[in-house]
Amino acid sequence: MGKYLDVPFPKVKNVFDGHIHMHRWRLEQTGEKFIHGLEEYRRACGLKYIALASLPSGNPIPAPRDVSNNIMCAFYKLANENTFAYGGFIYPSYPACESEMEGMSIEEQLDELIEIGFDGIKMLEGKPNLYAKVKKPLDGDFFEGALAKMEREGTYLLMHAVDPELFWTTTDEELVKKGWTYGDSTKYPSSEEIYEQVENLLEKHPKLNLCLAHFFFCSEKPEKLERMFEKYENLSIDITPGGEMYISFAKRREYFKAFFEKYQDRIIFGTDMDFTPHLESGIWLCDRVYRFLATSEELSSFDDHMLAGLSLSGEALQKIFSDNLLGKLGTRPKETNKVALKRYIEKYKHLITDKELSRYIDTLSEEYLK
Repeated sequence: MGKYLDVPFPKVKNVFDGHIHMHRWRLEQTGEKFIHGLEEYRRACGLKYIALASLPSGNPIPAPRDVSNNIMCAFYKLANENTFAYGGFIYPSYPACESEMEGMSIEEQLDELIEIGFDGIKMLEGKPNLYAKVKKPLDGDFFEGALAKMEREGTYLLMHAVDPELFWTTTDEELVKKGWTYGDSTKYPSSEEIYEQVENLLEKHPKLNLCLAHFFFCSEKPEKLERMFEKYENLSIDITPGGEMYISFAKRREYFKAFFEKYQDRIIFGTDMDFTPHLESGIWLCDRVYRFLATSEELSSFDDHMLAGLSLSGEALQKIFSDNLLGKLGTRPKETNKVALKRYIEKYKHLITDKELSRYIDTLSEEYLK
């Protein structure tokens, strides 16, 4: 067998990458704009659908983390067939302050994003570095109205909560540079605090259509997920790498084979691919995740570990790589409400920090929102 499978995802129809980002609005080297920037990735990997998860808040590197990311994702969805998108919440300052958010409370922002036609919501507020900036507990009053409305209306919520346990103890220079080290307990919550808050919000909203990204960082403690699945009928997880997750899966191969078969209705595929596109890395991720789940072959994988695949059933593969997320979002992306998007841009344009991007958004508005 060659480096990659000749036909991506040979046993799956309508493959859906449910966790992709739009980190940049253009490529510095070529000037290529984001507006069709992921289509080559989609074609190369044999994907039917992609879902963009907006990141409008948090660490500004490698690109502005502001309202422009919601707007970019909305335009991409408008311009490219078979693209779903999840909007995110914005904050005019940190820590988040209700008195500075008049007319843009979290519940009001939710209404605006859904009116535009976003297919769900992405929350990064459970990642410790953004949590430390926003300074609002996930189970507190600040998010309560929006979470209650999402539960009532069945809105899909993709939430990044916690991070690998290593991030609380490591001094790795690359992680420090990214702002992903959380040893300072005066600044960052512990992983236990965030886990507890997520479970508390599910206690209050047991029917919330919640997907916990990156396996909820529970690959070393999957029994926690088993308990949660038994309690919360709409809870799901995605298997977007961190490579540490797959290394843990391989350590307990028979357990996780049974886990994936038992909970095949709760597991969703994603890659964390982004624009730029790192096309080769995206192809590698799709190939390795598929082959790990679909075959029993031993292959070089994350951090050059040799991992033997789980060889899941065809039924489980079809659900994980496509049907589960389509069942939550519908078989077609929601139609973009151009009037609502234009109104949103007019309301929040002053918060865009990159003035050149702001002018490009004006150009896209002229082209797409007439």
